[in-house]
Amino acid sequence: MDTVLASVDLSKEKVNLQDHLLRTRKLVIQPGGIVPWHSHEDRPALISVISGTIEEYASNCSVPIVHKAGEVSVEKSGVQHWWKNTGKTPVVLLSSDVFHDMPKADAHMM
Repeated sequence: MDTVLASVDLSKEKVNLQDHLLRTRKLVIQPGGIVPWHSHEDRPALISVISGTIEEYASNCSVPIVHKAGEVSVEKSGVQHWWKNTGKTPVVLLSSDVFHDMPKADAHMM
């Protein structure tokens, strides 16, 4: 069975596919751990919460957004945010994004 959980319409995003990668990453966020502040101005993404619960702190929201296992967050142009695991167990995320493949990319970049 093939079920689309979420998608990003790339025709409405500021994406030039030359020198970009479509990638999927597994992120494990330990209790108290964070995904640092970042923007999705040119990097649309779909974040699937595989296990655990995590809070998102977004520039356009005055209260944290709680994401639970099974949910998908759509991140596109205009989204600036960071995430924090406020629980007692690790959170596992699958992140699929369109990433600018810079020749000398900093290994610490999101």
